[in-house]
Amino acid sequence: MDKALFIAMTGAKHNMLAQANRANNLANLSTTGFRADFEQARSMGVYYGDGQPTRAYAMTESPRADFTQGPMNATNNPLDAAIQGQGFFAVQAPDGTEAYTRAGNFAVDANGMLRTMNGLPVLGAGGPINIPENEKVQIGADGTISIVGQGQGPEAMVDVGQLKLVNPDIQTIEKGDDGLFRQRDGEIAPAAVEVTVRGGMLEGSNVNAIDEFTQILSLARQYEMQVKLMKTAEENSTSSAQLLQMS
Repeated sequence: MDKALFIAMTGAKHNMLAQANRANNLANLSTTGFRADFEQARSMGVYYGDGQPTRAYAMTESPRADFTQGPMNATNNPLDAAIQGQGFFAVQAPDGTEAYTRAGNFAVDANGMLRTMNGLPVLGAGGPINIPENEKVQIGADGTISIVGQGQGPEAMVDVGQLKLVNPDIQTIEKGDDGLFRQRDGEIAPAAVEVTVRGGMLEGSNVNAIDEFTQILSLARQYEMQVKLMKTAEENSTSSAQLLQMS
């Protein structure tokens, strides 16, 4: 079979994966703290022994996330928090490991544990954070959580915990299928005192809807081109077979 057919097939496969990636970005246009994903591919030569490659296939590589900060939206919810600049909130993933997120739309469950909107425990310096029943709660710029106990006055505000804020090198972290970030080496990132939090606000998704839609249209055109090339390769193969039959 014509080698061009396989070359076009790998290109079409990459275009499909890239479109799925861009569609996922659009689907998370309104997701708090979402980081858009880039698709990435490169040509990979095929070698048979010594010499130059006989042809080049398209090979999909690990995608990277866009770490540009999203828009800040005021909510006036005391349990909402947004990171200003670089950094992440530390949470406990379903498998019990530590992971990181930019989504700061927190809530307190029936047992007083602070959780993300996906139900993941929010971590502090000593593990998951528990918040007692209170009259008022606020999150400080350094992640400190303070409350006014039930029946107490404003002067009775006390600290009950502090969010674990981390700032790992973005070159060393990757996004998992669950949307959480982790360090590639599996190590736990240390707390970073330089990370700043803004209480009563949420960071929106950094997805640019116009750019994503434009990229989807461009990828669709590229996919059509690859399919046409596969069709041409098939027609050439058929014509060659007919010529051999006539000779």
